[in-house]
Amino acid sequence: MILRSTGSTGIRSTSTLLALPLIGALALGACSTGPSGADAGSTGDNAGSTSDGAGSTAGGAAGSEDTGEFPVTVDHAFGETTIESDPQRVVTVGWTDHEIMAALGEVPVGAVKITWGGNAEGSTDWFDEAVRELGQDPADITRYDESDGIPVDEIAAMEPDLIIGTNSGISQEDYDKLSAIAPTVAYPEQPWSTPWRDSVELVGEAIGRPDQASEAIADTEAAFEATKEAHPELEGTSFAWGWFTPTDTSTVGLYTVTDLRPQFLTELGMVNSPLVEELSTDGAFSANVSAEQADTIDADVFIFYTEGDFGAEQVLADPLLSQISALQSGAYVASSDQQAALGMSSPTPLSIPVALETFIPDVAEAAKTAQEAGR
Repeated sequence: MILRSTGSTGIRSTSTLLALPLIGALALGACSTGPSGADAGSTGDNAGSTSDGAGSTAGGAAGSEDTGEFPVTVDHAFGETTIESDPQRVVTVGWTDHEIMAALGEVPVGAVKITWGGNAEGSTDWFDEAVRELGQDPADITRYDESDGIPVDEIAAMEPDLIIGTNSGISQEDYDKLSAIAPTVAYPEQPWSTPWRDSVELVGEAIGRPDQASEAIADTEAAFEATKEAHPELEGTSFAWGWFTPTDTSTVGLYTVTDLRPQFLTELGMVNSPLVEELSTDGAFSANVSAEQADTIDADVFIFYTEGDFGAEQVLADPLLSQISALQSGAYVASSDQQAALGMSSPTPLSIPVALETFIPDVAEAAKTAQEAGR
């Protein structure tokens, strides 16, 4: 079920976020790293196939004059996929593709259930708002759980004519199974690390809305620029984004430049700490530093997640972890807001304005603290 919209891409900020119990910071790290077995040079046997008789479209394809021309061939990590005609039943397998579709004026029939940072329905407030503005009910979208792997049979039951996973962790095996159901578009290079612009362009190309994709990118870039102007203290400020395991504080986890969280902050003029740059040589999403070497985390600002009773107070009381220089100067952000953090780890034209409004002011305040401390 796709709803075509002839209006502009709506990029709205959601001021009121749901208060949800924190269910574990490492879950977000898991969602961002994903499987690592992707073979970037191989092509699924059915990459160019299409699915006939994939089901009817509720409400038709109103506004189809705004769609791109078909057939279209999309290149990705597993080869190329040809989409013969305007897709009517799209299922997404990444944590961002359904949001990108909504930002471009279309609604998928199925999407991943958001288990970290989502609302009670396994969705997000900003996505639900966009779907309603498109005249659809978010409850009509099938949400499936992929915590134990891609549920191929469940996806097949939705009768998709296109499957999109531009920011997913699907493996070659997953891709082969999915492309046997319908044409499948995977990530362009590495799993879980597609920059938001690339995802928007790929989704726009696949669903026939390239002009809307360009507009969404331009509007989102304008939101970044407005935030940079509002917070000039971010420019040139170094940062490290880390995480701790409450049951084992012998290491500090750091997200590398491959991860989308650091990429978000660099868009605002911040720079990765030299240590993070050094640890980012092998393309991994995160790296561990021994707690005994916490004082080598040379960042003006340190950002980390809190979990349950393990928060800033416990980190600051730890004799080793407290040696992180940004903690000593008070230039840190201890994040317990999963929804705001989700907009940073899985950025889209819908979630980015929310993160800019709800998360970045805390980062900017930490940057001011660092400057006042002479870092």
